[in-house]
Amino acid sequence: MTDPRIRLLRADDWDTVVALEERAYATSGLSEGRDALQSRHRTSPSTCFVLDHAGHVGGYLLALPYPLHHCPDLHHTENTTSAEQPPTTNLHAHDLVIAEHLRGHGHAHRMLRHLEATARAAGYRTLSLVAVRGSHVLWTPLGYRARPETELPASYGDEAVYMTMSLTTRQEPLRVTDSRVPDRALPLPHSTDPIPGPRPRAEVG
Repeated sequence: MTDPRIRLLRADDWDTVVALEERAYATSGLSEGRDALQSRHRTSPSTCFVLDHAGHVGGYLLALPYPLHHCPDLHHTENTTSAEQPPTTNLHAHDLVIAEHLRGHGHAHRMLRHLEATARAAGYRTLSLVAVRGSHVLWTPLGYRARPETELPASYGDEAVYMTMSLTTRQEPLRVTDSRVPDRALPLPHSTDPIPGPRPRAEVG
């Protein structure tokens, strides 16, 4: 079987992307809905990707430029397009979901590394994200560092932590099979309950 490929998100991908997002986050109250998701994409189409598996969307990753120590509010849409974005050297990894049948094969890790390469090529100097419900412990091995001084929107819930990673310092490469990178439950931005365990929740990639 051919490995899924990573490509830019297209207009005809949205029905599947929205369905994946709703399955991942609706029960936790963290689902944004189509309008908000599409507004993130309009802000930065060149940093939003899908995992294309045999011609079908098997996951997605949304990222957009955001100044350091700031992030999208889950309850609000973005009000700028890519042409209107103020300059920033930080790219915010907002959301990553892998379809249930493709989890456990390192695809989330592949998409994250693809985002890092894209960000470096575009001249970004840092990546940021918001980890929730204690999930910051899973991001630390990937090179992200907690910035607890950053105030976050209430929409992310309790225990949310803003984190950043430098793209200008060399990071230790992680193998896709590294046990520190649990593909089935990698806690991207507003993930639900990513606490590791024998049966991690399966909402996110």
